[in-house]
Amino acid sequence: MSFRVAVVGAGRMGKLHARVLGELGPGALACIVDTNLPAATAVARQRDCPALDDVAAAVELADAAIIAVPTRFHVQAARPFVEAGKPVLIEKPIADQVEPAQELIELARKTGTSVQVGHTERFNPAVLAMSRHAIRPKFIEAQRISPFTFRSADVGVVLDMMIHDLDLILMMVQAEPQTIHAVGVSVIGQHEDIANARLIFNNGCTANVTASRLAIKTERKMRIFSEEAYLSMDYGKKVGVVIQKSQNLDLIDMARKLDVDDLAELAGSVDYTQLLKVENLVVDDSVEPLRRQMEAFRRTVEEGEKPAISGEEGLAAVRTAHKIVESIRQHRWDGQASERSGVDVLRK
Repeated sequence: MSFRVAVVGAGRMGKLHARVLGELGPGALACIVDTNLPAATAVARQRDCPALDDVAAAVELADAAIIAVPTRFHVQAARPFVEAGKPVLIEKPIADQVEPAQELIELARKTGTSVQVGHTERFNPAVLAMSRHAIRPKFIEAQRISPFTFRSADVGVVLDMMIHDLDLILMMVQAEPQTIHAVGVSVIGQHEDIANARLIFNNGCTANVTASRLAIKTERKMRIFSEEAYLSMDYGKKVGVVIQKSQNLDLIDMARKLDVDDLAELAGSVDYTQLLKVENLVVDDSVEPLRRQMEAFRRTVEEGEKPAISGEEGLAAVRTAHKIVESIRQHRWDGQASERSGVDVLRK
């Protein structure tokens, strides 16, 4: 199969996908589609391709599609391509609700095509470097904060930002959480703008996840504790370190042989961090994550390779996100006797 891709959505992400497709060579970008035809035309002129305002017409021009419209329209925009048996790459999250996403995945099974979800953080070089260590996490701490961008205001911060970390956590743990406790508030919009969730899994792993789109700085970090190692990643800076137990056994053995008084005597005279054997993650930043994602999608379309992030994996992240939002709604701010609960507590 050839690789002619329709980009549905002429907003920020649609423009980025159009640019990457244009870099792949002539013909990769089949057309730009948007209900706002002038917006589609403006992008199409830059990329020398047709502009359309009708998805049905785009199905005839393309072998596959990238869906980059607002979240609530994801399934609606993807359905015509899936019905025609053509692969789709849908920007994260796969949908704003669980049921429509399930229906789209079932439709893809019936028509024999694939759904890939654009959890681009999986292609972050720091994440790729971390994945090479095959760490089995027992505790995960993730923080993702940024100033308000005025994009994705149709969903809360859980589906907008936290979903990235939820996908990575589910990928590492290979399961969905058994128990969820969460708290969050809405400040600007009707949905939560700040959220924290504690996820507990059947295998004993616990994850503490924080997201905010009302911060004054941008941070994207994750720390992972396991029996084998401790790993820390900064997605934004694309750097990370790993401290492996096997490489620090001499320090551990030395400390265990000392009693409390002996350890206390080392205070102020020994720098603990200088005793550790710390390894920097080997990060290959030569290819941008969006390009890596596009190349994976291309292999799916042309060679029938399994999607890098399947529709089922995208659905699992959305399902977990909705459970977090539901827990936020049920949280009682002043204890069990409180009448104040939910995300809009600051407005009461």
